[in-house]
Amino acid sequence: MRNLLNYDGPVLAFLTKIVYSVWLNILWFICCIPIVTIGASTTALYYCCQKIVKDEEGYITKAFFKAFKDDFKKSTVIGLIMTLLGCIIITDGYILYHLCFTSKLWTLISAVLIIASIAYTIVLLWIYPLHAHFENTITNLFKNSIMLGMRFIFCTVIMFGVFLIMGYIVYYVCTPCIIMGVGTCALINSMLMKNILIQCELQSTENYEEQN
Repeated sequence: MRNLLNYDGPVLAFLTKIVYSVWLNILWFICCIPIVTIGASTTALYYCCQKIVKDEEGYITKAFFKAFKDDFKKSTVIGLIMTLLGCIIITDGYILYHLCFTSKLWTLISAVLIIASIAYTIVLLWIYPLHAHFENTITNLFKNSIMLGMRFIFCTVIMFGVFLIMGYIVYYVCTPCIIMGVGTCALINSMLMKNILIQCELQSTENYEEQN
């Protein structure tokens, strides 16, 4: 028991990571205030969380703003695309819900919208962590997000569940837990994705060596 609670023990190490995630959540929220910077802020958040998971965190605040600055342009474009797609899906869902027809066409359109919503959620969960970890084009980031999200669907479902549980805790159980919010969710999801991203990195290196 004493070993668990010493400075280098797993319990205090984990609690330290949680404290880091709380601070990152505050930085993320502040940098999201201009709205258009949500993409850059989320990429920076995942960049730092991935560093924390690998025990390479260093100076968290400095790393956050460096990632925010370095990936600002591409992350902002991704954020705007995701925002636009999200607005389209929500608007279509609202219209379909209030039309509430029973025709075959309405059922078909509803099914398409549900599939689009699932695909959107998968991309939303994966694209920012992938962008934080790999250098790639925006098109490839979208393609890889949906491919990895489907390939590791169990991990994707758990990642989505992490956000749902956090939302439930904040709304119904303990509102002050909002200070943990997205930062802690990103940290937990980065832990879940760690081995997957390592596999992708090794495969990418092998493919590059084969081509050269």
